[in-house]
Amino acid sequence: MPQIDRSIVPPIHDAIEFEYRLPALNSLHLDNGIPLHWLAAGVQEVASVDFVFPAGVWQEDKHSVALAVAGLLKNGTSNRTAHEVHEALEFYGASLQVSAGDDFCIVSLYALSKDLPSLLPVVQEILTDAQFSDSEISIFRQNAIQRLRLNLRKCEFVANQKIDAMLWGGTHPYGRYSQIEKLEAIRREDLLHYFKKNYAPSGLQIFLAGRVGETELALLNQYFGSLPLQRTAQTEIHWDVPAYSRQTQRVENDPKGVQAAVRIASFCINRQSPDFPSLVVLNTLFGGYFGSRLMKNIREDKGYTYGIYSSLQPHIHGGSLCIQAEVGREVTEEAIAEVYREMELLRKNPVGEEELLLVKNYLLGGLLGDLDGPFQLIHRWRTLILNGLDAAHFDRNISIYKSVTPDKLQALAQQYLLQENFSEIAVV
Repeated sequence: MPQIDRSIVPPIHDAIEFEYRLPALNSLHLDNGIPLHWLAAGVQEVASVDFVFPAGVWQEDKHSVALAVAGLLKNGTSNRTAHEVHEALEFYGASLQVSAGDDFCIVSLYALSKDLPSLLPVVQEILTDAQFSDSEISIFRQNAIQRLRLNLRKCEFVANQKIDAMLWGGTHPYGRYSQIEKLEAIRREDLLHYFKKNYAPSGLQIFLAGRVGETELALLNQYFGSLPLQRTAQTEIHWDVPAYSRQTQRVENDPKGVQAAVRIASFCINRQSPDFPSLVVLNTLFGGYFGSRLMKNIREDKGYTYGIYSSLQPHIHGGSLCIQAEVGREVTEEAIAEVYREMELLRKNPVGEEELLLVKNYLLGGLLGDLDGPFQLIHRWRTLILNGLDAAHFDRNISIYKSVTPDKLQALAQQYLLQENFSEIAVV
């Protein structure tokens, strides 16, 4: 074997030079028509199964029901108590996570591949026969209210609640937030109605990844392909968004507080917009990573905060852009002014090529980690499919990340980074 000449420095490649490809996804329908998407990858004998239902806040017809159903889903069936359900999962070292978001609820099973024959019937029982007993609801309600009371003492929690409500309106699903009186009003019949309507097999999509093959596909078909589907005409859900008017609020939550939780937000585009990938680059440069404009100015130069970030929040039915930071109480107004100053600079001056290359490499370098391993890959595919997108969309995004120009970013800043479009709140 030839010796390596360690006096020669190996070539260094920018992330922008790499090729990025999503491995092909396999898709089929179970015997009853439930779509199953699967990816065989990885070297460890593990598997993940995501069961995705249209059961987010968007589908609520009563406040806090989506959260309660997700929180109580594993707490008992007709045949098992909550303790017995958790014991059945823990016996195999499996994890069953339930996450209710704005648009979907995702139930994620992580387990050894060999244990799926024992675990899938338990999961099927949970997803079709959850009971929501009054005793479990009472415990959930008590715990949720206690957590809420504690969280309401935290300025950042209050700021996060109020900025969404300022933007979307307090009755809109994307603007709702937990309230004690709404949690107290939860009743078993509300949860059963929501569960029956939104966790129906007719709305289910399944995503499988890991060391899996025909055996695992047959198991999923056995336990979920045999479920009866009652297909009914789906009525489109529509929620009114209040007419936009810029709002500013200053709230004293803690008279002795030394920090203010600042949130500045505006409506924005979602993943379906052709401008979204370019806006991802602009947002990264503006406030999306530790070397961003906001961080350099407000943290490093001014010392107003330990950290400040901006993030895009794309939903299925809309989107927003939000800047968030905890700053010294006495410099709250100065910090907010600097945020708008950075917006103005991006509107007026094209980004330098060197800075833009750094941002592109950061963005694409992070993507390399997101494409490493079967679970990360299936999550990337899941996001595409749930948003009605495909692999060509992913490829287009990569191309834009690599090729977007300073002029394009300046044009986006002039469209999306306008102070008059942003509402703001500071909670001390």
